[in-house]
Amino acid sequence: MDKILRIDMGAAGGPQQSTEKAGEFAALGGRATTSTIVAKEVPPDCHPLGAENKLVIAPGMLSGTAAAISGRISVGCKSPLTGGIKESNAGGQAAQVLARLGYAAIIIEGIPEGDDLYKIHINKDRVEISVDNSNKLLDNYPLIEKLRKEYGDKVAFMSIGSAGERLMASASIACTDPELRPTRHCGRGGVGAVMGSKQIKAIILDDTDCKNRQPQDAEKFKAANRVFVEGIRKHPVAGEGLPAYGTNVLTNVLNEAGGYPTNNFKTGQFDGATKISGESQAELEIKRGGKATHGCHRGCVIQCSGIYNDKDGNYLTKQPEYETVWSHGGHCGISDLDTIATLDYWDDNIGVDTIEMGVAVGVAMDGGLLEFGDCEGAIRLVRDEVGKGTPLGRILGGGAGMTGKAFGVMRVPVVKNQALPAYDPRTVQGIGVTYATSTQGADHTAGYAVATNILKVGGDVDPLKPEGQIELSRNLQIATASIDSTGLCLFIAFPILDQPETFQAMLDLLGGFYGIEMTGDDVVALGQKVLTLEREFNKGAGFGPADDRLPRFFSTEKLPPHNITFGVTDEELDQLYNWD
Repeated sequence: MDKILRIDMGAAGGPQQSTEKAGEFAALGGRATTSTIVAKEVPPDCHPLGAENKLVIAPGMLSGTAAAISGRISVGCKSPLTGGIKESNAGGQAAQVLARLGYAAIIIEGIPEGDDLYKIHINKDRVEISVDNSNKLLDNYPLIEKLRKEYGDKVAFMSIGSAGERLMASASIACTDPELRPTRHCGRGGVGAVMGSKQIKAIILDDTDCKNRQPQDAEKFKAANRVFVEGIRKHPVAGEGLPAYGTNVLTNVLNEAGGYPTNNFKTGQFDGATKISGESQAELEIKRGGKATHGCHRGCVIQCSGIYNDKDGNYLTKQPEYETVWSHGGHCGISDLDTIATLDYWDDNIGVDTIEMGVAVGVAMDGGLLEFGDCEGAIRLVRDEVGKGTPLGRILGGGAGMTGKAFGVMRVPVVKNQALPAYDPRTVQGIGVTYATSTQGADHTAGYAVATNILKVGGDVDPLKPEGQIELSRNLQIATASIDSTGLCLFIAFPILDQPETFQAMLDLLGGFYGIEMTGDDVVALGQKVLTLEREFNKGAGFGPADDRLPRFFSTEKLPPHNITFGVTDEELDQLYNWD
């Protein structure tokens, strides 16, 4: 990855492109690349949908290589949802293809005059930016079907649906999976709205006649990859639970722990949890001729995705993830898998974050718009209101925070205006620290303390007590910022936390590829550097200690069944970024 593609959509006379040397970014990737460029080039106080904001797309350090499970792509910008820095990543084929094309990053800046809609086609010979207004307001599934007829099946697509064009703050960027379905989304923070503000509908990536990136030390790289894969496959979470039941294996686990937020965070257990659990979902998928095990990109050895068919055996959507099942399920009082899968399809098609959308619907239910458990009503809100861009749909598409204000709801589960995911911080206090302090807004993946609090991976910190949660979240946030830079799936965290040999194999993968010696200290230093850059950007955007807090109700309302509140103090939260 020796070059950066810069596209100025606002150039005089129409969009212009230029290519520059990757420089310092040649040995970086993913989140390290996107956050560094955003921090350097985007004014923190700019409008997220204005010309000064930039959309940065970067494959990981190991993307485009033979390294296992290395297909995550990062998208960075100033977030229209949080108002701070944003890195949102996804699986799918885009990262591998972009890396094989030799790009360390694509930087998209400016806004074109007029209302034309553009597409960008990149292959080994050229970059073509063209107007295609026939794609206006197409949602992702029909859009990709249309583009496949033009560009064929041996490409990868990144696209926005109608929500991105309408600049909704929950809008996502879809990345196609190996079957060219638009199912893998850079979902959080409204990155799709930023792409929409640049008037770009789709990016077509074609790596025909391109080869894998080659390591500097082939023998070391190959040996490390073998040990790495063995470690993943023998781990009980990464090698057994996730492949068998997908991420939704967590539904029963969190429900039993009393940390499954139900009816807009009123209780920690949902009576209908077993009906929508990973075990029930996998059984139904297999019964209908779908798949309970599937890779979202080639080279994945965990294969936690799946294929969900409808009652007639026809494809409906990819296997809904745990957070999606929760946000449209327990959070909304819905215990019907078909309803949840239908909502997942419409989220992907319209192009909105499933967490933000599900939480917004649940908040609206709490505000009296619908009854909790109203399956048809929930589908109608997403499909007919958000999907058609009605005034109500724009409120919901603006996220849970906007929805709470519109309906006068006091219990609005957001941090930095981003919706909390599927773990209640009163019962899983480590994840509460991550929600509160992450530079990204409420984001479970930013420092997945659930691993240690609940699954007892990488140690055992009591989830019900505040002791030890700051250190746990701090260490995980640092590690995650590094992993997000490699292109490796975050689920490698399970084996590398438990298996020293697998952690060393990851270091040797990186070292073998770049011809260097990598140590654990290097991982820590990279993570700290990324987080520091992000934190400084957010300070420039006006964020301070008061923004690193959970909503007040988490410290005042006791959550059944444990009947406790979030116990980590504000003073402790303010210590998280103290590395020294």
